[in-house]
Amino acid sequence: MSVELGEKKVRWARDHMPVLNELRCGELEKQPLRGLKVGISLHFEAKSAVLALTLRELGAEIAATSSNPLTADDDVVDYLKSLGVPIYAWKGMSEEEYVESLHRVLDIGPDIIVDDGADLLYLAHTERKEVLDRLIGGSEETTTGVRRLRNMEKKGVLRVPVFAVNDSKLKFIFDNKYGTGQSTIDGILSATNLLVAGKKAVVAGYGWVGRGVAMRLRGMGAIVTVTEVDPVKAVEALLDGFRVAPMIEAIRDADLVVTCTGDKDVVRDEHMVLAKDGVMLANAGHFNVEIDVAALERMAVEKREARPWVTEYRLGNGKRIYLLGEGRLINLVSGQGHPAEIMDISFSLQLSAVLLLARRGRELEPRVYNIPGDVEEEIAKLILRCWGVEIDSLTEEQIRYLSEEF
Repeated sequence: MSVELGEKKVRWARDHMPVLNELRCGELEKQPLRGLKVGISLHFEAKSAVLALTLRELGAEIAATSSNPLTADDDVVDYLKSLGVPIYAWKGMSEEEYVESLHRVLDIGPDIIVDDGADLLYLAHTERKEVLDRLIGGSEETTTGVRRLRNMEKKGVLRVPVFAVNDSKLKFIFDNKYGTGQSTIDGILSATNLLVAGKKAVVAGYGWVGRGVAMRLRGMGAIVTVTEVDPVKAVEALLDGFRVAPMIEAIRDADLVVTCTGDKDVVRDEHMVLAKDGVMLANAGHFNVEIDVAALERMAVEKREARPWVTEYRLGNGKRIYLLGEGRLINLVSGQGHPAEIMDISFSLQLSAVLLLARRGRELEPRVYNIPGDVEEEIAKLILRCWGVEIDSLTEEQIRYLSEEF
């Protein structure tokens, strides 16, 4: 039943990813990835499976793992295995098993790496440097991973070109704002089955992810406060109609706190001790460092599973704190990840990055690149066409007017 259910999930996702399908059909006869090995580390659920199968259909030999110990969909993984895909992932891997799975993907000696969080690329540059002899380059899906890679570039240790898919406007606006905004709420609701309307919610960080989460929480009737360290973003949140306050104040009457920063210790012991009884803590960032779980473990006098993916910690002062999804990425731990239409955009950019590397990656210097503007524009046009949307074009007179010097 697991394989059958996985097939249904993947088919449903593929049916709702028309842009990626269009790109695949346009390249199928050319087999542009024939003879290349692609190592993949993504949150392995249905949409990721569609990308992996697309890469294989375009000629690549692939090996895959999850980019987080808790975000694989076992039904989807079983389905991929039934198709002969070497995939090393299951929901609930230990940290040691997770690292071992990354190594097994690198064991194929990939020409190209498709990464989410940059764990594969980082491992290739540290413990598995022999992989670099063959590696053409990589593509990175998320904000956290791009930051790691840019730091590697600054330090002069990045040895291959990498496309920052996340930094494409199509990706960081639509995926981070609309995708994470919806999927984070989905994960919280799946974990708790509680009402959002009327609750006091705190969103930590007002980047694109924070904007999306705050917008969706308010749309469902929550009373939302934003915390920020960037004064410009704080002003933006204020003008968008949100209350702005420091975490140490905001958490005192919060029913729900969602971290969206990509930084560590956003919610820590000094905040937890002041939190209201019954507060729920959830994380929407890539790594499980935003909520200081170790501090929560130290402070707790009692711990129990309240329901799947909800852990109750009772503190010495009698207050209860509920940690959702073990402090890991809530939209995938207890949710279904981003909507298929959003991942259609993101994975179309990933496929474009892989094709760019396959065609001219060996000519590129080892640094972090943005997706070329013309590629992004063509994908945007394709999205509109697939969604049945038409837009205006400039007249010749308008073009002349805009190019005139004053």
